[in-house]
Amino acid sequence: MVKKRLFDKFSVIKLKKFGGKKMFTFLALVLVCVTLGSFGQVYIKKGLNEVGGLKFNEILSTKFFTTFFNPNVFLGLSLYVISTVFWLVVLSMGDVSFVYPFISLAYVLTAFLAIFFFNESVSATRWIAMLIIVGGVFLLMRS
Repeated sequence: MVKKRLFDKFSVIKLKKFGGKKMFTFLALVLVCVTLGSFGQVYIKKGLNEVGGLKFNEILSTKFFTTFFNPNVFLGLSLYVISTVFWLVVLSMGDVSFVYPFISLAYVLTAFLAIFFFNESVSATRWIAMLIIVGGVFLLMRS
């Protein structure tokens, strides 16, 4: 009974083409994509920090292959590829003008991960921008 009431409370978020289980599946897949993509970016950055970065003129050099096979870069790229596979399913679920903005939630998660992994400081302006992004996604869900 409590579960039913909880679901009814959040049913305001129902969308024209999504409802019930389809909406839950959609949001779950978006969160998987965002999470895998964000962790992928963090591990790529971690690996790039380890190898000293990569310059544009080094793309066709041996340093590129050394960088590519750095364990963290390779893990990050793998996570990103898996995220892309899930994203194909998400894109199949609705209009691209509706679905694509959800990927912007990765900016918010990546900021939290950057604080945790790299001890980065995030300015108040960036946090406000991320709140605007989350607000935009919420409005999009209600459209």
